Amino acid sequence: MDTGLRGKTAVVPGSTSGLGEAIARSLAAEGANVVLGGRRGDRARKVAGELDSAVGVEFDLTDPDAPDTLVGTAVEHFGRVDVLVLNSGGPKPGNATNISDESLRGALETLLLRQLRLVELTLPGMRENGWGRIVGVGSGGVQQPITGLALSNVGRAGLAAYLKSLANVVAGDGVTVNMVLPGRMDTERVEQLDQAQASAAGSTPEEMRRRSEAAIPTGRYGTAQEFANVVTFLCGTGASYVTGEQIRCDGGQIGSY
Repeated sequence: MDTGLRGKTAVVPGSTSGLGEAIARSLAAEGANVVLGGRRGDRARKVAGELDSAVGVEFDLTDPDAPDTLVGTAVEHFGRVDVLVLNSGGPKPGNATNISDESLRGALETLLLRQLRLVELTLPGMRENGWGRIVGVGSGGVQQPITGLALSNVGRAGLAAYLKSLANVVAGDGVTVNMVLPGRMDTERVEQLDQAQASAAGSTPEEMRRRSEAAIPTGRYGTAQEFANVVTFLCGTGASYVTGEQIRCDGGQIGSY
């Protein structure tokens, strides 16, 4: 399938590793110009240097100016933004009884407020051009809250509600808005979660992984590339009638439809 992404410009924050990096690489492979980055500037520039048309930016989403820096770089180098992927690292694990004002504020700043600012900066151009794609990277916790990830559950559910509300407003302008929900993916983030769970349970990360895999119908963790494939499809022209949706990429882990 021709995704129609050649010559389009995509902004992908949180893309120096894991799902974000896989998405950036996948979009670039389809011919898109990509602006990627994160806190590891050297890594961002290295990844960008391996792609045909990409720029790596160092930024931290805890900084209120980070969205302006990222989008400004995209406009400077490529003229406009056609595709926006909303992605960020997850907050520290913790139960709902351990949420402090400070930790909640930090989670909402990166998972919700900075994402809204990215939309605010890019959406007017998409609407004016009559074409745009906004895809949020969520979590299975949006639909089935995950024990021990309370801050992530709250922040990503807020983003999901916002994106659904937005999709209904801009659908007639040629802009689609969707969210993809990963399950247990073979990334550094999930490896860290396995280690944290193992420590709390007095077990090993390997045992935690075996238990998790046993609860997934496919019997394994997903790969970052498998997730990126779904996001890339939603960013392309072939998904022009898909909007306001939450699409799971979790190997069937969540039992409901």
